[in-house]
Amino acid sequence: MFDEITSLVAGRAAEEIVFGQISTGALNDLERATKMAFSLVAYYGMSPKIGNISYYDSTGQSEWNFTKPFSEHTNETIDSEVKRMVEEAYKRAKDIILGSREKLDQLANLLFEREVIFREDVEQIYGPRPWSEEQKTENEDSATNPGPSDNSSPKVED
Repeated sequence: MFDEITSLVAGRAAEEIVFGQISTGALNDLERATKMAFSLVAYYGMSPKIGNISYYDSTGQSEWNFTKPFSEHTNETIDSEVKRMVEEAYKRAKDIILGSREKLDQLANLLFEREVIFREDVEQIYGPRPWSEEQKTENEDSATNPGPSDNSSPKVED
């Protein structure tokens, strides 16, 4: 999931690197990245500061409550952890973009030239993906149907 958050904020990171400013175009991506980080922290117990606790309410009863099932202090901790995760993903996206800026420019020029590009075009610039399609399918299956053998939890640091 951290990789997904990174990819969601990568467009904004690219704007900042390429144009020196950001636009409002990333609103949907930021919303999704923030909700994903919130889920990691508040629902999936993937924050060392919150611990192995889930505030998810599968009964749906919390929709009718005006209070949260945690203290104001915990709320502030959740907020700071969500912000930390999204900011780390943003920094990671910038580092990746800066590390392959020449390739990014090649891809942008190709898009400008052709308007439509294909997988082969991307592979010609970046090379083939470091995983096979079978591995990707297996990873997607385990993400949507996690089982006892699923060891693919994201790395979360203090």
